Amino acid sequence: MTDPSYAHRGEPADGAASVNGAAPADRAASANGAVSPNGAAPADEAAAANGAASADEASATKGGGRARKAARAAAARRRTGRRLFAFDRALGHRFVAGADEAGRGCLAGPLVAAAVLFDYERLSLSDLRSLTQLNDSKQHTAEAREELFPRVLRAATAVAVTSRCVRGIDERGLHNTNLAALSDVLARVGREGCICLSDGFPVPATGFEQRPVVGGDATSASIAAASVIAKVTRDRFMHRMEERYPGWDFGVHVGYSTPEHRAAIERLGVSPLHRLSFQSMAYQQLAL
Repeated sequence: MTDPSYAHRGEPADGAASVNGAAPADRAASANGAVSPNGAAPADEAAAANGAASADEASATKGGGRARKAARAAAARRRTGRRLFAFDRALGHRFVAGADEAGRGCLAGPLVAAAVLFDYERLSLSDLRSLTQLNDSKQHTAEAREELFPRVLRAATAVAVTSRCVRGIDERGLHNTNLAALSDVLARVGREGCICLSDGFPVPATGFEQRPVVGGDATSASIAAASVIAKVTRDRFMHRMEERYPGWDFGVHVGYSTPEHRAAIERLGVSPLHRLSFQSMAYQQLAL
């Protein structure tokens, strides 16, 4: 904290007026006989000093509050994985499989579904520590998802990924395509005695016990892990499509309905990656 500095002038021995013209009576009012450079009385100087101190203390308190809030948020992120794994363990099954998809709400690109199976009798402490920040993929940055991707692969007993192309989505409908893809990947990772979890919707039979979990990607470790695998897999594909279909900036918005993406459709029309079955504002002015 910076303390205001005041210049004190030596007083004449004979009590003559100081260099700024202050009378001896004025000097006597001050314990030091000093007058501030701006002519403020000592009481004013003390108030100014106290005010500066209060402002600095308030600023420090505010800054400290932000730091504590950031620390609590970071700690909460570190604890996320523990909470999600605790949910899966409480289901009472050795094998827990979860499935989720990426690209469901996109204007362009495939729908990618993934399933992840965890074996709770073989999941090591090292695996759990590596996934302490596991959460719904939408809560992570692209960089954080890329870091989690190999960690999920190392910890999982089985992982399955499937992709549904845009023409298949147009022909069969998005919802039916999504449910079939989720069922497919769960059936591929399932083990005898496992439970299969899906995010939000019940899915067609997999041959194993099933349970939909509302908000599953922020509740279950296996569903959250599947959401990371699906999202990273799909984003990587869309980044590669940037070179094949330049102009739509697929590497930036990865097919989602952003203002830039809609403007590109209005300017260039649709590419082979665009879904034509969507009733999107971006398509209304186009003759498709």
